[in-house]
Amino acid sequence: MGPLLITLIVVAVVILFIVVMAITIYNHLVRSTVGYKNAFAQIDVQLKRRYDLIPNLVEVAKGYMAHESKTLEAVIAARNQASAGLSAAAANPGNAAALSSLSASEGQLSGALGRLFAVAEAYPDLKANQNMLQLTEELTTTENRISFARQAYNDAIMQFNGYRRSFPPILFAWLFGYNVDAATLDVGDRATLQDAPKVKF
Repeated sequence: MGPLLITLIVVAVVILFIVVMAITIYNHLVRSTVGYKNAFAQIDVQLKRRYDLIPNLVEVAKGYMAHESKTLEAVIAARNQASAGLSAAAANPGNAAALSSLSASEGQLSGALGRLFAVAEAYPDLKANQNMLQLTEELTTTENRISFARQAYNDAIMQFNGYRRSFPPILFAWLFGYNVDAATLDVGDRATLQDAPKVKF
């Protein structure tokens, strides 16, 4: 075997190794992206359930809280804003701007719901209403599911970002269009998805 043939074999083996490594890294990046998008889809399901419960809650409260129309309108406005934020985030899970907007709108919704429940404390008949009790129980259960789904999403994002930043994937990530970290759903110091309305019915 001549030196030229040995050199060609070595070069071919190195090229084959790089190609196999690039394919493996690309497939892992794709699987990780699908993983965090699926995790966000679970948040999406639970938030939509939350948004579906809120109008029913407001309708029940409306019958008892005729003089609190501003509070009720604020809850519906915050719900609509949060729903729009969810649509933007669902279109691009991992996008920092979309998730920041969703987090802020969810914080406003949680605040509006908190005010609704605080005002509802002054209405004993409303507190005893079976529909209100059932809706608040379902809302609390949904809030807990949102919290678990958010944690699963953030875990998937951390795995993706950790892999993307590791060596050698970082060498190929930019080539495949994975040159930016995906964003977690931040809880920070703000009122957010994690903060379930405090229900005392």
